[in-house]
Amino acid sequence: MNRLLLPTLLAAATLAGCASTAVPVPPALAVPVASDTGAWQAPLPHGGRTAELAGWWRGFDDPLLPGLIDAAQAASPSLASARARIERARATLVASDAMARPRLDGVAAAQRARSVPEAPAASNGALGVQAAWEIDLFGGVAAGQRASAQRLRGAEAGWHEARVSLAADVATAYVSLRGCEAQLQQAQADAASRETTARLTDQSAAAGFTAPADAALARAGAAQARSQVRVQQAQCDTLIKALVELTDRPEPALRQQLAVATTRLPQAAGLTTVALPAQLLQQRPDLAAASAAVEAAAADVATARAEERPRLSFAGWLQLSGLRSAGVSTSGGIWSIGPLQLSLPLFDGGSRRAATAAQEAAYSEAVAQLKGSVRRALREVETALVALDSTAARELDVTAAATDFEASLTATAARQRSGLASLLDLEAARRNALLARGAVIELQRERAAAWIALYRSLGGGWTPTEPVPAALNQNPPTPSARP
Repeated sequence: MNRLLLPTLLAAATLAGCASTAVPVPPALAVPVASDTGAWQAPLPHGGRTAELAGWWRGFDDPLLPGLIDAAQAASPSLASARARIERARATLVASDAMARPRLDGVAAAQRARSVPEAPAASNGALGVQAAWEIDLFGGVAAGQRASAQRLRGAEAGWHEARVSLAADVATAYVSLRGCEAQLQQAQADAASRETTARLTDQSAAAGFTAPADAALARAGAAQARSQVRVQQAQCDTLIKALVELTDRPEPALRQQLAVATTRLPQAAGLTTVALPAQLLQQRPDLAAASAAVEAAAADVATARAEERPRLSFAGWLQLSGLRSAGVSTSGGIWSIGPLQLSLPLFDGGSRRAATAAQEAAYSEAVAQLKGSVRRALREVETALVALDSTAARELDVTAAATDFEASLTATAARQRSGLASLLDLEAARRNALLARGAVIELQRERAAAWIALYRSLGGGWTPTEPVPAALNQNPPTPSARP
């Protein structure tokens, strides 16, 4: 055996034996427990019982909402971008898997030459294969595979996060639109009533039965009501345009579809079947993506540390060649195993160590971001629970106030017609009744929005084992590339 080859093989065997412990990998950080006590601090609706979150929008008593969400998901640029990120991550995973395997290239060559004018021309050709393989002494290639696999997992979780967020945005815009339409209906009814009062008051003032100041007050109230109708109409139009953007549907067609059930506020069926523990936060896709980012960053640290160690590569080739000259043909084969090459990093100005330090800092950043994401998730769930508890506690009072103010308006109108109450009294009673009816509508909208926020903060029904739609599973990576 070659004198130089033997020491090289011995050094490679020694390095391979210690490869498993040479590069420490930062510990992977699991998703932190959502709550140390396992209980929410805010009151739970329905005694802490929850329904299946998947497709939660179908639990609203509204036939249009599911179709709008389906249309939005089919046309969403954010979902299209998330799909592209999945495909890019999948391609990166395949490339990382390929780096762990030997590389084989085919080589072909042909030549025709003549050395001197009197000599016959000679033709030769060769066909061969070349192989190269970098032996993963310190686990750098395997760490790269783990990083790519975790980034694919994070990209898939990101797609689910975008889907849940989009569904919540559509549902919130739709509920806000229905609430706005209900408020607009109240404003239109109030404006019509004030117009009638102003007209009758003008007639009475012209006949000398009513003071001119009362007529001016009635006209001012009518003008104010008309202005409020225009303001409310503009708000409703703005919400429709938001739904046009989300669903990518033509506005005339969308308006026609929405006109089927205007002013009707959809209400959630509620959370009614299973317990609502803090562990449900682990179903949030954004937390899964943040956890995958930590795992990928840990693997990147291992890859960077492996770059500081020696590298061992192996090559070989096989070639079949033929030569024809002066009518005589010869052929043969040549093969070679080696060289087995060991490269030792000696001096690079500190670039490898700097790259490792950068990856370690990225790992610390990913850990900090995951912790922040968990805290934010807790706050979002608690906030939604507080909103639900608040709307439930206010419901009886708000409804009672609307009923009583409506009765007061009816009585004041009767007294005003009989001359026992002034027009100012009537306008005050009308304003109180309008505000009370608006408060009921706003409470219904706020409660529906709180349910949507709760569904969203609990992950919208996504689970870590939920597969990506089949359309995204084309050309999957080989099983060996999976973590």
